[in-house]
Amino acid sequence: MQIAAIQMVSGASVQANLDAARTLLARAAEQGAELAVLPEYFCAMGAKDTDKLKIQEMAGGGGLIQDFLSRAARELGLWLVGGTLPTATEDPARARNTSLAYAPTGQCVARYDKIHLFRFAHGLEEYDEARVLDAGTQPVRFELPSRDGHVYAVGMSVCYDLRFPELYRALKADVLLVPSAFTYITGQAHWELLLRARAIENLAYVVAAAQGGTHENGRRTWGHSMVVGPWGEIQAQQDEGAGVVMGQALGSRLQEVRQRLPALSHRVL
Repeated sequence: MQIAAIQMVSGASVQANLDAARTLLARAAEQGAELAVLPEYFCAMGAKDTDKLKIQEMAGGGGLIQDFLSRAARELGLWLVGGTLPTATEDPARARNTSLAYAPTGQCVARYDKIHLFRFAHGLEEYDEARVLDAGTQPVRFELPSRDGHVYAVGMSVCYDLRFPELYRALKADVLLVPSAFTYITGQAHWELLLRARAIENLAYVVAAAQGGTHENGRRTWGHSMVVGPWGEIQAQQDEGAGVVMGQALGSRLQEVRQRLPALSHRVL
């Protein structure tokens, strides 16, 4: 199964970001991608936390962003995971950071609300997602019947989740998705190390689609979108700037490494 991790440098305009995403998704489809993953907040990177509230949508209720994802999946024939978008809660001053998965029919097949909310302070750079976001509570995975005849269990996560290995154990997945907007500082220090660790620990593929560059709001994200194999090998990556990072998942490769090193069956705790 061909996989595409889409890297973007999203700005404040939702429509401009959707147009950029559509171009990149079309490129991925042309290169044979069956599954494409957009980065966290592919739809908008605002100037302040409350900007998320201005574009929030009711999950499952349609809206500009969800309609775009459904249409792109259907028109391009892709399994498409829409990075994240802000979705509404009962409190109009709060939202959730939601990742939605679409089948090639355009149907939404899975919803994951980011469980771990990022907080980080370094000099003038400070983040606290809990100011406007509510955390999700449930791990989510979906099944993807590939053209190669293998049915892949696909586990969903978002960015800061990457630091919590117990989530990935609970997912018991073949392919782990990590749409992200890692800061430059934390990404430089930990991004590759954590991605490869999650792949090795779970003997699974990892698809990490990231924001990568300097945004309109002045924030710089780390980028380095990549696809990692179940032995921890980096198949492909891109440092900064918008682009498509292609990798490949093979059911036979999963079987091989899991038979060679049956660590998943050796767990005690």
